[in-house]
Amino acid sequence: MSRSYLQSDSNVKKISSHITKKVADKLAEMFKNDRDDFEKKWPDMQVFMDYGLLTDEKFYDRIQPVYLLKNTKNEFKTFEEYNEIIKEKQTDKDGNTIILYTNNPEADHGIIAKAEKRGYDILEMNTPLTAHLLQHFEAKLDKTNFKRVDADSLEKLIPKADAVESNLTEDQKKDLTPVIEGVVDKEKFVIQYEALDESDSPMSITQSEFMRRMKEQAEIGGGMFGMSNMPESYNLIVNSNHPLISKLLLETDTEKKNAMAKQAADLALLSKGLLKGEKLTQFIERNTASI
Repeated sequence: MSRSYLQSDSNVKKISSHITKKVADKLAEMFKNDRDDFEKKWPDMQVFMDYGLLTDEKFYDRIQPVYLLKNTKNEFKTFEEYNEIIKEKQTDKDGNTIILYTNNPEADHGIIAKAEKRGYDILEMNTPLTAHLLQHFEAKLDKTNFKRVDADSLEKLIPKADAVESNLTEDQKKDLTPVIEGVVDKEKFVIQYEALDESDSPMSITQSEFMRRMKEQAEIGGGMFGMSNMPESYNLIVNSNHPLISKLLLETDTEKKNAMAKQAADLALLSKGLLKGEKLTQFIERNTASI
């Protein structure tokens, strides 16, 4: 093959397209002939698959039907198979299919357990290209959204028509807000009230799906300029239907009210690994003294 032939842009594209087709066809054949073996090899192939899906439309068209999604129970499903599993429980009020995922099953164990009690299934997605890949899938798949399981309350991640009503009025929320703001860093946490089930935690921490995706994309290139240097920000979700929040509202002793608010907020921070240093030491000492 002559050098001039290889230097032709059109011929290089033809060769590249031919190689892509052969690789994609071989992978699809592996899936069809021995799925068990394909699943065992998947962890070693996934980053290559992700890159191919993102960079080559023809590769995407051939591989997407056999692309495997792994859930936190270590089960592998194709998109078609997975949609059948989740479509009843994980379709929101607007008809969108919501695919919940985590990049750290151990850190998100608590919220994953709550989601599974509601019949939801959680994927484990944590390759270097995950943030880019999810955005790519959402652009390709009809009425399908990926949401990290700790990005918001479960009620907001998959909103249903029969939403729970709040036990607090807007005026009561306004009265409570300064108390809660007094026990957290106002520069880092935004207070949000949500009408959750009484059995849910009185306070919990979430982080915007959009902000995290943009930061992750920027860290490996391709995201919005400057996003990787943005300071971390979180939402402090206050469960307006939890008995402790009602008790906090009714408490007239300012010292007791602040102590209750701090304990609830510290527990939320602790569950997300955000209670550190002196504040963690104080929390341990405070709770040890009460034993």
